[in-house]
Amino acid sequence: MKQIILVTALCLGSSLEAQSLRVSPVDQAGQDPSLVSFREQLLSDIAARDVKAVLNASCEGIYLSHGGNGGHDEFMSYLALTDENVTDEYRRDLEERRESYWGQLEKTLRQPGRFNGSTEFWMPVYWQADLPDTVDAYEAYFVTGDRVNLRQAPSGDGKIIGSLSHELVTVSEYDEEATYLKIQVADGRSGYMHQDYLWSAVGYRAAFTKSDNQEWQLCMFVAGD
Repeated sequence: MKQIILVTALCLGSSLEAQSLRVSPVDQAGQDPSLVSFREQLLSDIAARDVKAVLNASCEGIYLSHGGNGGHDEFMSYLALTDENVTDEYRRDLEERRESYWGQLEKTLRQPGRFNGSTEFWMPVYWQADLPDTVDAYEAYFVTGDRVNLRQAPSGDGKIIGSLSHELVTVSEYDEEATYLKIQVADGRSGYMHQDYLWSAVGYRAAFTKSDNQEWQLCMFVAGD
């Protein structure tokens, strides 16, 4: 059953106002108990920061970056980030960067996903959405919750002017340090939403692949377009 619903509206204005897109958050992992077990064990290993176990659960040629070599050596360099792997300007926040990578890996693998055939599983489900041609992928974000508050001001005390569920919005000015981001909705509304409920269309995504011997492996974890 098609999980992605694309609605085209007959209206003029900004590019996002022309089309709205909602993605069902249904996680299909339960269709394969072996996948559920694999993901649960991998998440446990990630929580324990068990580098060896995470590497053993990944493909030898895991895809990790656009233009990088991939594979276990590159994965190891991210999971066990050391002084020799970074330039001088980044050494001060080495631990923070290492923990951020582990955190993004865990967060991504906990997202609802969907199958591509019977031997691939992709996360998050938002990765599968075909963005309207008029929307810049780097400004596109998906709301990751049900009835997430849209506020008039960038604060938890801001007046609630609506709510959104699992739909495409745009963020023209992203601020990594901001708790609330200003978003534009397809119907023309704008407001502020907590950053925890927004997932970038070019953010991290991951893929599990079932090998010839019927074992699941993590074969991709990458961000960017």
